[in-house]
Amino acid sequence: MRRLLLAWVLLLVGSAMAFASDAQAEDSPQAHTIVRAGTIEAGLVTGYLQGNETFTSVSSNRSALYVLPRIGMVLTPEIGKGFFAGNLELLFEPLYAHYFKPFGASAAGGSLVFKYNFLSFGRWMPYWDFGLGMLWTNLAPRIPEQSTQFNFVMESGPGLHYFATERVALTIGVRFHHISNADIGDRNLGLNSVLAYAGISVFWPRSSERVP
Repeated sequence: MRRLLLAWVLLLVGSAMAFASDAQAEDSPQAHTIVRAGTIEAGLVTGYLQGNETFTSVSSNRSALYVLPRIGMVLTPEIGKGFFAGNLELLFEPLYAHYFKPFGASAAGGSLVFKYNFLSFGRWMPYWDFGLGMLWTNLAPRIPEQSTQFNFVMESGPGLHYFATERVALTIGVRFHHISNADIGDRNLGLNSVLAYAGISVFWPRSSERVP
Protein backbone atom coordinates (compact mmCIF):
# COMPACT_ATOMS: atom_id res chain seq x y z
CA MET A 1 0.00 0.00 0.00
CA ARG A 2 2.91 2.33 0.70
CA ARG A 3 4.07 1.76 -2.86
CA LEU A 4 0.66 2.86 -4.12
CA LEU A 5 0.87 6.09 -2.11
CA LEU A 6 4.42 6.70 -3.36
CA ALA A 7 3.25 6.21 -6.95
CA TRP A 8 0.43 8.74 -6.35
CA VAL A 9 2.86 11.34 -5.03
CA LEU A 10 5.22 10.75 -7.96
CA LEU A 11 2.29 11.25 -10.33
CA LEU A 12 1.52 14.59 -8.67
CA VAL A 13 5.15 15.71 -8.90
CA GLY A 14 5.51 14.50 -12.49
CA SER A 15 2.40 16.38 -13.54
CA ALA A 16 3.72 19.54 -11.91
CA MET A 17 6.97 19.20 -13.85
CA ALA A 18 5.00 19.24 -17.10
CA PHE A 19 4.03 22.91 -16.56
CA ALA A 20 6.69 24.24 -18.87
CA SER A 21 5.49 22.26 -21.89
CA ASP A 22 2.23 24.10 -22.48
CA ALA A 23 1.53 26.31 -19.49
CA GLN A 24 1.40 29.57 -21.41
CA ALA A 25 0.05 28.39 -24.77
CA GLU A 26 -2.26 31.18 -25.91
CA ASP A 27 -4.83 28.79 -27.38
CA SER A 28 -5.19 26.73 -24.17
CA PRO A 29 -7.42 27.49 -21.17
CA GLN A 30 -5.77 29.84 -18.69
CA ALA A 31 -6.51 29.40 -14.98
CA HIS A 32 -6.08 33.11 -14.21
CA THR A 33 -8.89 34.04 -16.63
CA ILE A 34 -11.23 31.29 -15.40
CA VAL A 35 -10.73 31.18 -11.63
CA ARG A 36 -11.61 34.68 -10.45
CA ALA A 37 -13.43 36.17 -7.47
CA GLY A 38 -16.98 34.81 -7.46
CA THR A 39 -16.19 31.70 -9.51
CA ILE A 40 -18.05 28.58 -8.30
CA GLU A 41 -16.32 25.20 -8.15
CA ALA A 42 -18.25 21.92 -7.91
CA GLY A 43 -16.49 18.60 -8.03
CA LEU A 44 -16.06 15.05 -6.88
CA VAL A 45 -12.89 13.22 -5.89
CA THR A 46 -12.31 9.71 -4.61
CA GLY A 47 -9.27 8.66 -2.65
CA TYR A 48 -7.32 5.98 -0.86
CA LEU A 49 -6.35 6.55 2.77
CA GLN A 50 -3.49 4.73 4.49
CA GLY A 51 -2.75 5.09 8.18
CA ASN A 52 0.73 5.87 9.48
CA GLU A 53 2.44 6.09 12.84
CA THR A 54 3.36 9.79 12.64
CA PHE A 55 2.97 11.70 15.90
CA THR A 56 0.45 9.95 18.16
CA SER A 57 -1.15 7.03 16.31
CA VAL A 58 -0.62 3.57 17.79
CA SER A 59 -1.10 1.52 14.63
CA SER A 60 -0.77 2.13 10.89
CA ASN A 61 -3.11 -0.76 10.09
CA ARG A 62 -5.88 1.45 8.72
CA SER A 63 -6.96 1.59 5.09
CA ALA A 64 -10.06 3.17 3.59
CA LEU A 65 -11.70 4.39 0.40
CA TYR A 66 -12.96 7.98 0.56
CA VAL A 67 -15.61 9.83 -1.47
CA LEU A 68 -15.37 13.64 -1.28
CA PRO A 69 -17.84 15.86 -3.15
CA ARG A 70 -17.03 19.57 -3.00
CA ILE A 71 -18.74 22.89 -3.63
CA GLY A 72 -17.22 26.31 -3.09
CA MET A 73 -16.51 29.84 -4.23
CA VAL A 74 -13.40 31.92 -4.92
CA LEU A 75 -13.38 34.69 -2.30
CA THR A 76 -10.63 37.08 -3.39
CA PRO A 77 -9.29 38.69 -6.56
CA GLU A 78 -5.82 37.69 -7.69
CA ILE A 79 -3.16 38.62 -5.16
CA GLY A 80 0.62 38.30 -5.14
CA LYS A 81 3.05 38.22 -8.05
CA GLY A 82 5.01 35.67 -10.02
CA PHE A 83 4.94 32.13 -8.69
CA PHE A 84 2.78 33.17 -5.71
CA ALA A 85 0.08 34.94 -7.75
CA GLY A 86 -3.25 33.39 -6.80
CA ASN A 87 -6.50 33.65 -4.90
CA LEU A 88 -8.28 32.18 -1.89
CA GLU A 89 -11.23 29.82 -2.21
CA LEU A 90 -13.58 28.40 0.44
CA LEU A 91 -15.10 24.94 -0.10
CA PHE A 92 -17.57 22.78 1.75
CA GLU A 93 -16.51 19.15 1.42
CA PRO A 94 -18.75 16.33 2.73
CA LEU A 95 -17.10 12.95 3.15
CA TYR A 96 -18.00 9.30 3.23
CA ALA A 97 -15.41 6.60 3.88
CA HIS A 98 -15.41 2.82 3.98
CA TYR A 99 -12.65 1.30 6.08
CA PHE A 100 -11.56 -2.23 5.22
CA LYS A 101 -8.60 -2.37 7.65
CA PRO A 102 -8.32 -3.20 10.51
CA PHE A 103 -11.96 -4.27 10.03
CA GLY A 104 -15.04 -3.09 8.14
CA ALA A 105 -16.23 0.33 9.32
CA SER A 106 -17.68 3.59 8.02
CA ALA A 107 -17.11 7.30 8.49
CA ALA A 108 -19.25 10.27 7.45
CA GLY A 109 -19.00 14.00 7.98
CA GLY A 110 -17.75 17.17 6.35
CA SER A 111 -15.13 19.93 6.40
CA LEU A 112 -14.69 23.56 5.53
CA VAL A 113 -11.63 23.74 3.29
CA PHE A 114 -9.55 26.85 2.59
CA LYS A 115 -7.74 26.52 -0.73
CA TYR A 116 -5.07 28.79 -2.23
CA ASN A 117 -5.00 28.56 -6.03
CA PHE A 118 -1.73 29.33 -7.85
CA LEU A 119 -2.69 31.03 -11.13
CA SER A 120 0.59 31.55 -13.01
CA PHE A 121 0.81 28.21 -14.83
CA GLY A 122 -1.64 28.45 -17.70
CA ARG A 123 -4.03 25.50 -17.85
CA TRP A 124 -2.30 23.89 -14.84
CA MET A 125 -3.43 25.18 -11.45
CA PRO A 126 -1.54 23.93 -8.39
CA TYR A 127 -3.11 24.61 -5.01
CA TRP A 128 -2.63 24.02 -1.32
CA ASP A 129 -5.61 23.42 0.95
CA PHE A 130 -6.32 23.26 4.67
CA GLY A 131 -9.53 21.84 6.11
CA LEU A 132 -11.26 21.57 9.47
CA GLY A 133 -14.36 19.49 10.07
CA MET A 134 -16.26 16.84 12.01
CA LEU A 135 -17.15 13.21 11.42
CA TRP A 136 -18.83 10.19 12.91
CA THR A 137 -17.14 6.80 12.66
CA ASN A 138 -17.80 3.37 14.07
CA LEU A 139 -14.09 2.60 14.12
CA ALA A 140 -14.35 3.74 17.73
CA PRO A 141 -14.45 2.48 20.40
CA ARG A 142 -13.10 -0.73 18.79
CA ILE A 143 -9.61 0.71 18.19
CA PRO A 144 -7.02 1.62 20.84
CA GLU A 145 -6.60 5.24 19.71
CA GLN A 146 -10.15 6.58 20.04
CA SER A 147 -13.04 6.03 22.45
CA THR A 148 -15.73 8.24 20.86
CA GLN A 149 -17.59 7.88 17.58
CA PHE A 150 -17.82 11.66 17.19
CA ASN A 151 -14.49 13.19 16.13
CA PHE A 152 -12.87 16.24 14.58
CA VAL A 153 -10.87 16.31 11.35
CA MET A 154 -7.82 18.36 10.36
CA GLU A 155 -6.27 17.92 6.91
CA SER A 156 -3.84 19.71 4.62
CA GLY A 157 -1.80 19.12 1.49
CA PRO A 158 -1.00 20.01 -2.14
CA GLY A 159 -3.14 19.38 -5.20
CA LEU A 160 -3.28 20.10 -8.89
CA HIS A 161 -6.04 20.98 -11.38
CA TYR A 162 -5.54 20.50 -15.12
CA PHE A 163 -8.05 22.43 -17.23
CA ALA A 164 -9.05 20.02 -19.99
CA THR A 165 -11.58 22.63 -21.18
CA GLU A 166 -12.60 26.17 -20.16
CA ARG A 167 -14.89 24.67 -17.53
CA VAL A 168 -13.71 21.17 -16.65
CA ALA A 169 -10.55 20.39 -14.69
CA LEU A 170 -9.01 17.05 -13.77
CA THR A 171 -7.85 16.94 -10.17
CA ILE A 172 -5.21 15.04 -8.19
CA GLY A 173 -3.86 15.67 -4.70
CA VAL A 174 -2.52 14.28 -1.45
CA ARG A 175 -3.23 15.29 2.16
CA PHE A 176 -2.08 14.62 5.68
CA HIS A 177 -5.30 13.57 7.42
CA HIS A 178 -5.79 13.70 11.20
CA ILE A 179 -8.79 12.50 13.24
CA SER A 180 -9.09 13.40 16.94
CA ASN A 181 -11.85 13.67 19.57
CA ALA A 182 -10.19 16.70 21.26
CA ASP A 183 -10.10 14.84 24.59
CA ILE A 184 -13.86 14.56 24.95
CA GLY A 185 -13.32 10.82 25.51
CA ASP A 186 -11.01 8.81 27.74
CA ARG A 187 -8.81 7.79 24.78
CA ASN A 188 -7.52 10.31 22.24
CA LEU A 189 -4.25 9.24 20.63
CA GLY A 190 -5.27 10.44 17.16
CA LEU A 191 -5.58 8.75 13.79
CA ASN A 192 -2.96 10.05 11.37
CA SER A 193 -3.04 9.05 7.72
CA VAL A 194 -2.12 10.00 4.18
CA LEU A 195 -5.02 10.50 1.76
CA ALA A 196 -4.30 10.42 -1.98
CA TYR A 197 -7.19 11.40 -4.27
CA ALA A 198 -8.21 12.06 -7.87
CA GLY A 199 -11.35 13.34 -9.56
CA ILE A 200 -12.92 16.15 -11.54
CA SER A 201 -14.13 19.72 -10.95
CA VAL A 202 -16.33 22.07 -12.94
CA PHE A 203 -15.85 25.85 -12.66
CA TRP A 204 -18.51 28.50 -13.32
CA PRO A 205 -17.08 32.05 -13.53
CA ARG A 206 -19.14 34.95 -12.21
CA SER A 207 -21.77 35.89 -14.77
CA SER A 208 -20.10 39.21 -15.65
CA GLU A 209 -16.77 37.47 -16.27
CA ARG A 210 -17.80 34.38 -18.22
CA VAL A 211 -15.19 32.78 -20.42
CA PRO A 212 -16.26 33.13 -24.06
